[in-house]
Amino acid sequence: MTSKAKTLELINERKPRHALSRDLYRDEEVYQQDLEQIWHKEWIFAGHTFELEKAGEYMTVQLGDYPVVIVRDNQGEVRAFHNACRHRGSRICAESKGKTAKLVCPYHKWAFDLDGKLIFAANMGDRFNNDDHGLLPVHCEIVNTYIYICVAEEAPDFEQFRQDLSPFITPHNLENCKVAHEANLVERGNWKLVFENNRECYHCDGNHPELLNSFVENLSVAGVGGDDDPELVAHWDKCEAAGLPSRLVMDENGQYRMTRIPLSAKAISYTMTGQPAVNGRLDDTDVEDIGALLYFNYPSTWNHFLGDHALSFRVLPLSSGETLVTTKWIVPKDAVEGVDYDLDNLIKVWMATNDQDRELVEETFRGVSSPSYVPGPFSDIAENGVCQFVDWYCDTMKAKLSK
Repeated sequence: MTSKAKTLELINERKPRHALSRDLYRDEEVYQQDLEQIWHKEWIFAGHTFELEKAGEYMTVQLGDYPVVIVRDNQGEVRAFHNACRHRGSRICAESKGKTAKLVCPYHKWAFDLDGKLIFAANMGDRFNNDDHGLLPVHCEIVNTYIYICVAEEAPDFEQFRQDLSPFITPHNLENCKVAHEANLVERGNWKLVFENNRECYHCDGNHPELLNSFVENLSVAGVGGDDDPELVAHWDKCEAAGLPSRLVMDENGQYRMTRIPLSAKAISYTMTGQPAVNGRLDDTDVEDIGALLYFNYPSTWNHFLGDHALSFRVLPLSSGETLVTTKWIVPKDAVEGVDYDLDNLIKVWMATNDQDRELVEETFRGVSSPSYVPGPFSDIAENGVCQFVDWYCDTMKAKLSK
């Protein structure tokens, strides 16, 4: 049986509204199909344009089997390339981020301009043509500072996502922001468990005391509507009257979703007191309690936007049993640490929450790794979000593996 056929059979065996089987989390052939069918074919969130303000600033991403470098060129354009020298394949940029005038391979010093063109290759002879050996480009799209990349030869359509997301993000002025803090956490669990954990708050009461100072889950978070919730509708009406799109938007395949939700009573931000962590506003309104704008885009990101700051989360698979979660706390560019915000106050809630989620994911991965594990049913009340993610994964893989 081929790897594709094996994975498809395992997915077809899943019971509706039940968790995935042991092999769908652990099997190496399934993991390779996850990479080939999803991570190597979909748009993946890499970072923000404000992290690459000047020409020559770059970041690197390991996207499954593909090392990628993203750089701002001398004309101000953000470009993405396969991070492999066109000579003998060495990675050109080994650091996670940096700044350079040229992209120079450390092995034999081949040098590439910031637009990917090969400009120097010593001792290659008269028949060698630099123009034939530029860096191989990677599809790159930007929406409100969010850099998305796709390593497939042909990338999926991006425009509908851009049109749906941009109205939500635009009022938050990300073009005038910076990263106040970045945290990288390796979770010893399959990437699907990481996203499953994010898509429900069934576990929150027993595990996230810091987050529950401000966060309250509702139907809109799970992506199943919310129009019958008077409190939520009133919140949407108030925010939209101030120019903040709020009502749930979700694509037909369930791959992405945007919605704005109220926080708990008297809470304005994700802090231990619920009060703002940053002086000043991230958005253009004078509405103090705009709650939180939440958006996800499978398989690589979820995000929270508040009145005073925002958070972006990036998920990248490292192996079948390891996942890198990167969190960035985003504040206005002119905000000064120690003056406009206290860093510990800004990051405390989500540093604690992320570590709690890491432990939950790791313990779940240990449990589903047991040969005795039998997938259980999802709650009709509290796990519609996680069921929606698992359904998306199964439907996406079925469609791609059946071709």
